[in-house]
Formats: sequence, structure tokens, C-alpha cells
Amino acid sequence: MSKLATALGNAYTDKRRAIRTRTFELGGHIFKVRVPLTSESDAMFERVSAPAPELVEKFYAALTASLIKFKDQQNDEFQFTDNDIIVSGRSMREAAKNKAMVEARVTEYVKLLVPEDPEQSMADITYDDIAAEWPLAVQVALVDKIVEVISPSYKETRGN
Repeated sequence: MSKLATALGNAYTDKRRAIRTRTFELGGHIFKVRVPLTSESDAMFERVSAPAPELVEKFYAALTASLIKFKDQQNDEFQFTDNDIIVSGRSMREAAKNKAMVEARVTEYVKLLVPEDPEQSMADITYDDIAAEWPLAVQVALVDKIVEVISPSYKETRGN
């Protein structure tokens, strides 16, 4: 038990989970979300910011598979470098990294949802599980709602 929890007593300790749980509604369903500690938020940011290189390579290979056939052709639309393909000025490697970061962000935030059944856990949820349940538009809306309830707004911070 932390020094603060000890000072606040057993009643606080019993209610700590409820204090760190917020709710929101999306599509008529009430979701519960656990507000992460600062250290948890920092760790989430690190995982999202630095996706696994092998995942980025997998996405890069998928994105560029159909472009390889243009490698020997001179084309203003495609530029081939040692480790990247630039299409209309956009890096395919960067696109692959962004895709990995989006998937990691969605996964990290969905893991903050509190299951209805206390026997269940969100710890082992993968992006494939999430994509099988919700289309990208719903995933984005869900993440936006989660961020909204776990992050204090400027108004809340100022106390207005």
C-alpha cells in the first residue's frame, strides 16, 4: 500500500478502484474505463511511439508488394531508395510506421476498458481482436471517447 493510501485509510483503499473508473456512452452502450496512473500513461506513450520494427517491416512489405514491379521503370510517381519507396512524395516506410502506431494506440486504449465480467481481462486483447469487432471508424470514436474521459480538459484543469 502506498503512503498516501495508508494515510487515507481502509475506506479509501476499498473505493480506490471506483475513483479511478469513469464511464461514457457510445452507440447506446455504457463503457467503463480505468484511468491510468501517470507511469502507465508514460509507458503507453512509449509503446505507441516506438512500434515493433518487425511489425513496421510487415506493414511495409504489404504496402509495397504491388509497387516492386515499377522498380526498373523510370517514373515521376515512384522513387526507390535503398530502404524505402516514395510514392507521390510520401514515404511508404513512414506510412507503415504510422499504421503500426495507430494499431498500437487503439490497442493500448481499448485495454483500459473495464470488462463487465470481473473474471475477464483486457490484458491479452490484440489489435486483430479489436478489428474483428469494430470497423476503423468505431475504433477511432471509441479511442476519442476514452481519451476524453481519462484526460482532464482545460476547463476542468482551470476549475471553470
